[in-house]
Amino acid sequence: MRGIQLSFSNTQKLRLEKALAQLGSFSSKLNSNATVIVADKIPVDEDAALKGHGTLEMGNDVVASVCGVVERVNKLVYVRPLRARYKPEIGDIIVGRVIEVAPKRWRLEINFSQDAVLMLSSMNLPDGIQRRRTAVDELNMRSIFVENDVICAEVRGFQHDGSLHLQARSQKYGKLERGKLLKIPPYLVKRRKQHFHHLDQYGVDLIFGCNGLIWVGEHVDVKDAMVEDQVNKSDPQNTHSSSLPGSSEEPTDTPLERRQYICRIANAITVFSALGFMVNLDSIMETVTLSLSLNLGVHEMLEAEFHVRVAEQEAERRSTSKRRR
Repeated sequence: MRGIQLSFSNTQKLRLEKALAQLGSFSSKLNSNATVIVADKIPVDEDAALKGHGTLEMGNDVVASVCGVVERVNKLVYVRPLRARYKPEIGDIIVGRVIEVAPKRWRLEINFSQDAVLMLSSMNLPDGIQRRRTAVDELNMRSIFVENDVICAEVRGFQHDGSLHLQARSQKYGKLERGKLLKIPPYLVKRRKQHFHHLDQYGVDLIFGCNGLIWVGEHVDVKDAMVEDQVNKSDPQNTHSSSLPGSSEEPTDTPLERRQYICRIANAITVFSALGFMVNLDSIMETVTLSLSLNLGVHEMLEAEFHVRVAEQEAERRSTSKRRR
């Protein structure tokens, strides 16, 4: 409930407290043996156990130093905090904003304690040709990304100073346009196999960044470079025009209906974040469907009544899934 600054009526407060209490009972029953608070004892094998993050040794006992869930990996025992800052891992999909164009690199702000670096050699060039970067490419860096551009990339590794090294060699990475950037707590975004989603019925792309930055924007067709190369070989006249960065057609304006869907999906994510719920595709789609069934305007989704409706719907969904088990 952190971050919610809405005026709830007495009835809405009672409904919201009832829904959150029901959700709390579900989570406590599922994690009753694994959930700990500060100073709780953690049962371990004293001889073979390895004490990890979130644990302290007091006498002959191992106690938790943070509130969270006890995780065990072979002999390692540690506590995963319920609320934590973003801890990057290699392979994470992240969304960031360019803050500086430096020699042979871009520096990005990614909601982390340090900035990330995207090297010129770690991304595809506009012409799509795999070759060594030259001084001309370095001079043309601003034709690719400039300050305040929003970029999607992947964590490649860590620098010696602790900053992140990114890569954007795939066609699905790169500059993001015609959309809205949202910032939510990183612990509400779970690492999954798929972070890129295309909502065909709305014509919207949804990217869940592991760093808590989420992109909701108009759908963009990702073109395969190998297919384009074959087309260019078959049509030599089109080769030169397609390789020029500014030779593409001028983009048309985003239709009003699609912009409304982008704002509606963004508001659904904002409501889930305000309520402290984990953000995933199914829950977001159910929330959007709920707003459409209630004939609510885009701005009405941020009102107190809709927050209560979403909490009640989430409690009902978890109760139904529990009965099915």
